[in-house]
Parts: sequence; structure tokens; C-alpha cells
Amino acid sequence: MRRVTLFVNGTSRNGKVVAVYGTLADLLSVASNKLGIKASNLYNGKGGLIDDIALIRDDDVLYVSEGDAFVDPQNGVRATGDRLAAQTDWLTLNIGGRLFTTTRSTLVSKEPESMLAHMFRDKDIWGNKQDESGAYLIDRSPEYFEPILNYLRHGQLIINEGINLLGVLEEARFFGIEQLAEQLEVSIKNNQPPEDHSPISRKEFVRFLLATPTKSELRCQGLNFSGADLSRLDLRYINFKMANLSRCNLTHANLCCSNLERADLSGANLDGGNLQGVKMLCSNAEGASLKGCNFEDPSGLKANLEGANLKGVDMEGSQMTGINLRVATLKNAKLKNCNLRGATLAGTDLENCDLSGCDLQEANLRGSNVKGAIFEEMLTALHMSQSVRWLDSTAAPLTNRRNEYNQTQAAQINQGYLCIMDDCCHCAAAVSDGTFCNCAFKTVDTPIVTYVVDHVVKIKLPTLTCNLIGN
Repeated sequence: MRRVTLFVNGTSRNGKVVAVYGTLADLLSVASNKLGIKASNLYNGKGGLIDDIALIRDDDVLYVSEGDAFVDPQNGVRATGDRLAAQTDWLTLNIGGRLFTTTRSTLVSKEPESMLAHMFRDKDIWGNKQDESGAYLIDRSPEYFEPILNYLRHGQLIINEGINLLGVLEEARFFGIEQLAEQLEVSIKNNQPPEDHSPISRKEFVRFLLATPTKSELRCQGLNFSGADLSRLDLRYINFKMANLSRCNLTHANLCCSNLERADLSGANLDGGNLQGVKMLCSNAEGASLKGCNFEDPSGLKANLEGANLKGVDMEGSQMTGINLRVATLKNAKLKNCNLRGATLAGTDLENCDLSGCDLQEANLRGSNVKGAIFEEMLTALHMSQSVRWLDSTAAPLTNRRNEYNQTQAAQINQGYLCIMDDCCHCAAAVSDGTFCNCAFKTVDTPIVTYVVDHVVKIKLPTLTCNLIGN
């Protein structure tokens, strides 16, 4: 409920506070009873004639007359006819072909610094163009102008259904109505739907799959599938780059040639999945299960897991011929009975990794860390060109000087550090009891036979010519 203070025209004493309700005629009737006059006109403090009750705001100070012109209560000066007319002139605006009728005071009073106020405060000062009917031409959108005109009439922001708030905001900025623009910005911000970070369900994803042609690439980059059941789905060639697939069920899914670069697969289950040609560069699959997966592509397209985090994964029995695991982390992983023929394991962290029963023929382990790794029942021997390093925290690198006996280096080898170059072997020949004897360094071209005694990796070399102790 609005309240106003009423004074007799030309005075500022003996005012009456009344409630505003009903029509303008009802307010004039209340003013007549309260002030003891025959009220016929209402003026605001600047002498503007009020002809619509919607123009009255809460706590306004109004002056009531019996039909005479406004008299300023401060100096007793009566408003001239021109000034009074300027405040009450009816105007017609042609906004984008639609006509709007209002008063000059509506356009001037509410926002005195706006473009509309400057355009119509004084007659013809802007040289406003008019159509044949005398309506002022303004080339703007009528749909968005209507809420602005209503705001200037009663001070309330009311937007009809179907009106775009952004369009009204643009018009408010154009006409320089700053208070309205601020209200619209707040309304737009509050009406924006909250960001939905909930995981995509199997049902939703299957709907996407069915709606996408088989030859079109389905882009799921950065989407959240956390915990979703995507088992046994055909997910070939889909872009899952940087997607959240943690704890997903992807058992027996076909991920052939899909892009899982930098995706989160931690805790996911991919048992029995088809991963031919998959791209998993720098992905996080820590704790995932990939038992019995097939990474081997008969056409020669190799799976790429370079730099992937595979800590604690279970890849037992997987086919990984030619797979790229360069600088990947497989610490504490289970690779038992895996086929790793021709695999790239250069720089890979295989610490405490179970490689028992693996086929590592022609695999590249140059610079890999196999400290604590298990190699029991290996199907093929490691070749010296594979450049294995059995790391020990106390071992120091060996110097690359051929045919030079050095007992200190042999002792370092005995501690567990071995460096095998492509054409030079710094070694300690293993004997049947598992101890090491010293021998000279010599180039060899025959394979190294690897076996395990009490879970300790032993290396047996062919008979070497020792410059110091003979054959």
C-alpha cells in the first residue's frame, strides 16, 4: 500500500497523510474530505499535473487545487501556462512502426538524465522527426520499448512472457535509463539456469548414439560420465578427450580408435574391452581394471598410452602387442601373462610390477624402472639391445669404458644396477648359486638369458673372454 502527503495548492502546512487506492477520482475524493476543498487537480512538487494514479509513488508529496494552476509553496509563484502545458502535453511516439501515446512528464520525470528526457523536456529542441500524423519517429524495437515505457510510468519492471530480457536491457542502455539497466542485469543473472554437473546416464547417452550417424564423429569432450554403465556399447571413434569416466562400467565395450587423451578413468572397469588403436595419452586410469583387454590391431594401428597413469591397474592376460607405454607409470600394476611383444616401455616406471609370464620379445625397456618387478616364468629372454636398468637407490651409474676391469663397478652391479648398451656390456656373470664373479667388459652380440632365483632377477651371459682371469 502506498501513502502520500497532501497539501493545499501553494502551501506546505497542515498536510494530510492518506493511503492511495482505487482510481485517481477516489484519491481526489479523499483529498476533498481531508483538506476541506473541492479537489479537482493533483500536482507533484515540480508542478507536474498528475493524470494517472499509476504515476504516484510511495511517500510522494502532492498539492491539491480546485482547478487553478500550480503555485510553488516555496515562493508563491504561480506556474505559467507554457510551463504547465510543457508538463502535461500528450505525445505520440512511433517506435518501429508501432504507436505509443504518453505524456511528456512520463518521459521526463522518472529518469531526468535519460535520452528520452533530453529529447522531450523542451519542445523541438532536438528537432525530432515526425510522421504525417505528428507522431515522433524513433527507430527502435517496439516489443522491447513497451516495458521501458511502463517502467517510466509507474517505476516497476514488468516483463510479459515471451519477451527477451536481453533485448529490453539493450534498449534501456540505448535510452540511458541506468537504474532500469541495473535491474535487468540482476534479473538476467538470477534467471540463468544453474550449471548442471550431474553425470550423463546410460539412457541419455544411448539416445545420443542413436541420433548420431555412424560416420559422424560424436564429440564427448569434457563430459561427465562418472559411474555410468556404458558396458557392451559400440563407442568406436568417439572423442572422450578430458572426459570424466571415473568408476565407469566399460566392460566388453568397443573403444576401438576412440580418443581418451587426458580422460579420467580412475577406478573404471574395462575388462574384456576392445581398445585397438585407442589414444590414452596422459590419461588417469589409476586403480582401473583392464583384464583381458585387446590392444592389438591386426592392421598395425598401435594403441598409445604414452605418459598414462596406470598405477595399480590390473591388465592380466591383455593383448598389448606393439603398445606404446613410453614414460607411463605402472607402479604396482598387474601385467601377468600379458603379450607385450614389440611394446615400447622406454622410461616406463615398472616398480613392483608383476610381469610374470609376459612375452617381452623385442620390447623396448630402455631406461625403464623395474625395481622390485617380478619376471617369473617369462616366455622369452630379454635381449641386451632392450637396455634394461635394474635400479637400486644406492647404485651409481657405470662408466662406459670397454675391456676395463673394475671391481668397484662389479660390486655396484652386484647391488642391483646394470647398464647394457647396444654394443657394449658392463656386466657381472651370474653363477649357479646366484653370486657374481668379476669378468672383463666385452662386446657381445648374443642374447642375455634371464631367470629368477628366489624372486631375484639373475642375468646369465655367454662365455666371455676375460683379459684378467682368462676364459
